[in-house]
Parts: sequence; C-alpha cells; structure tokens
Amino acid sequence: MKNKPVHIIGGGLAGCEAAWQLVKADIPVIIHEMRPSKNTDAHKTDCLAELVCSNSLRSDDAEYNAVGLMHEELRKCDSLILVSADKHRVPAGGALAVDREGFALEIQERLKNHPLVTISREEITKLPPEDQTTIIATGPLTSEPLANAIKDFTGEDSLSFFDAIAPIVYKDSIDFSKAWYQSRYDKGDSTDYINCPMNKEQYYAFIEALIEGEKIEFHEWEKKTQYFEGCLPIEVMAERGKDTLAFGPMKPVGLTNQHEPTIKPFAIIQLRQDNALDTLRNIVGFQTKLKHGEQKRIFRTIPGLEKAEFAKLGGIHRNSFINSPVLLDEHLRLKARPSITFAGQITGCEGYVESTAAGFLAGKFVAAQLSDKSISPPPNTTAMGAMLNHIISGIDEKSFQPMNINFGLFPPPPPLPKREDGKKQRKLKGRDRKKAYTERAVIDFNEWLGIQKC
Repeated sequence: MKNKPVHIIGGGLAGCEAAWQLVKADIPVIIHEMRPSKNTDAHKTDCLAELVCSNSLRSDDAEYNAVGLMHEELRKCDSLILVSADKHRVPAGGALAVDREGFALEIQERLKNHPLVTISREEITKLPPEDQTTIIATGPLTSEPLANAIKDFTGEDSLSFFDAIAPIVYKDSIDFSKAWYQSRYDKGDSTDYINCPMNKEQYYAFIEALIEGEKIEFHEWEKKTQYFEGCLPIEVMAERGKDTLAFGPMKPVGLTNQHEPTIKPFAIIQLRQDNALDTLRNIVGFQTKLKHGEQKRIFRTIPGLEKAEFAKLGGIHRNSFINSPVLLDEHLRLKARPSITFAGQITGCEGYVESTAAGFLAGKFVAAQLSDKSISPPPNTTAMGAMLNHIISGIDEKSFQPMNINFGLFPPPPPLPKREDGKKQRKLKGRDRKKAYTERAVIDFNEWLGIQKC
C-alpha cells in the first residue's frame, strides 16, 4: 500500500503539511491544486500555502497561550509549515508573523523538489473512487462542484460562514507626526506595531461612519450564513455597540502616545508589519465587508492615515466546513468511506495554525494506516488533541461551529492538593491557570510523541 500514492486535494497549509508528513514516511503523494486553472475569490497567486488573510500565525507564547502551545507541538514534530514560518518570520511582538511571499515559496519549493511529491494543477470536481486513499484539504474555499459532491454523498448539509480580510497600507504613506511605534505593554521590539490614536469625538464619528458605510451586498443564498465570531468584520462589531471596538481591536491599554504622552487616547488603531522589507502594514482587527471606495474614505479619517495608500483593500469570501462530529471518526476519516480523510479548515478548525495541525494529524494517521501501524490521537490535554476532540466530538452536533484553539477546549487542570492545614487551595486563575494547562500539555504531548515515534 505504501507504493501507491496518496492523493491530496488542496495545496493550502493543511494539504502541504499532510504531504510532508507522508513523504517523511516514504509514501508518495500527488497534490491536486486547482489554481491557477481555477482561482478563488481570496487567493491572489498560484503558489502553494498562500496566506489569504493576515500574515500572522498569532501568539508564539507557549507558556500562556494555546496557539503558542500548538506552535511548539508542531515544531517538535518537524512541521514543514512551522519550520518555514520560523525561517521567514518578521517582527510582530509576541506573535509569529511571516513574510508572505518567502514563506509560501519556501514551502512550495521544498515540496516541488521532493522526489516523492507530484503537483497536479487541476480542479477535482467529484469524490475519488473507493480504492484510492485521499486526503481532502480544500479548506474553507472548497469549489462548488466538490462541495456539492461531498454534500450529496454524506447527506449532511455543509455549513458556511463569512471570513473577512483586513486592508494593507504602504508604510511610507503613514503620517508619523501623528502615529508612533510601540508594542502593547512594550512587548517585543518597539517597532513591531505602528499606532494611530483617536480621541473620544473622533472615535464615535468613526464608529458612525462604519455603521453607515456601504457594504457588499450578499446573494440570496448567502444571507442564511453566519459569521465566525473570531473574525468578525469591524462594522459588524460596531453595530453590536458603539463601545465594542474601544474594548476590542481598538483598545488603548498598554500604549502611550509619544507625541502627547500626558493625554490618554480614547482608542488606538494598530498596524502590524506584513512583509520582510517592512514596506507594508496591515490594520490589526480591521476585517471588513465595506465596499472598496468606502474603505478608503472611512479609513483615511484615522489620524495618521489621512493620506494612506492601500496595497490591498479588505474583502470577504465564503467559508465552508462539514459537520465533522457526525461525519468523521477519531482519525479524521469519513465514516461512510474510510479511504477519504479530511484535513484543515473544512473539518471545522479555524486559523492557519489549527489548519496546519489538522494537516499534520491527517498525514500521520494515513501514513500509519498504510504502514499497518497503529497510532492513537494525541491526548485532549494537548493543543492538537483538544482541537481534534472539538472536531470529532462537538458538544452539540446540530450547531457545530468552527473554533480556534483555546484553553476552553482543554479539560480543566486537576485541583491543587490541600494545604498543610487541610483546607482547600484557591482555584487557579488567570496566568497561573494558563500555565497549568501548558505544563500538563507539554508532559502529555512528549509522552505521546515517545509512544507514537512521530
């Protein structure tokens, strides 16, 4: 079985990671990527592993953050995606952000030049035959013919939601007589973020403009879909309450206006480095469905961005995922046809890192299956295990929704032992509780690695 190639549909992060884990096990793969013969609404290139939204893989803090913990688990497993991200990282405070072009090209070249990898540029429009081992990693932008084929076979409606993209501006068009460099709470390098302040009057005028601005009109079939809570368009957040953004992506805490240090801004917009040359900056948390003309008009009311030139304006696209708790087993195989394994965001995980982890697991599971070896899923006390547990056993199968990795998906840490006087210890809270999660996860993941020999 190891001599027969595994077909991987989709050349995104999950598909590339799955392919890498399979060829490490000496199993040939064929990656089917439909671009450039057929493009999506979000992709701009035909490169494998293109990042279509932010260039950030989010927090790299493995002690107090679930995403950072997942980074470390992937690093321990020789993840192609994490190795490439570390090689092409750009300054971003405590986050792991990358130069988009260098990152994607690194992954594409390593796979393209591997003797066991074949890259086929074609659209797959139907399910594969039963005797073909396949990983479907088409992501949230699965083409309509294949999505319909999956839905027809499973009998389960594919759910969908919208994911919005933040705009990117040229750094040299930012007015530094109003903006300044500083990371929140001075974490990381002082130049990681550029900050634009607003007073109370400016903030509320901005909120009003967001709410009244012209939005992209949806097709009739799109109106029943729902947004993913972790990536709401900024104007949708504004509609939930005029102070929502001041306590969200525009919160002013941990920052001091270097031009007027005695005056505390009411709100602050941050711009994060988007490429290695630091010529581009993306507006943090400003995913949007505003029309392009409205974006320019409204975002240029931000102090410091009055003359901003946009390298890329925000956009919106449809995301699809399957009802994984109903359809998949613990090894991400389709219960009704185990020769098909799913990976990445189509399974109901959300985010670059989570998609990569799902690709890693799919690749490992399929490699073990073809090698007649047994492999158990990682414990749900680990980041990968907690994410997998969410995918295959959602709390409510009828309302299954995509989820970023977070400590809420982990089982609670064990209670502290009683004190010497016999009284119970206080419950762990805040950073202490997060540290308890990560310390346990490291031990359990290392033990799993040793047993599985990953």
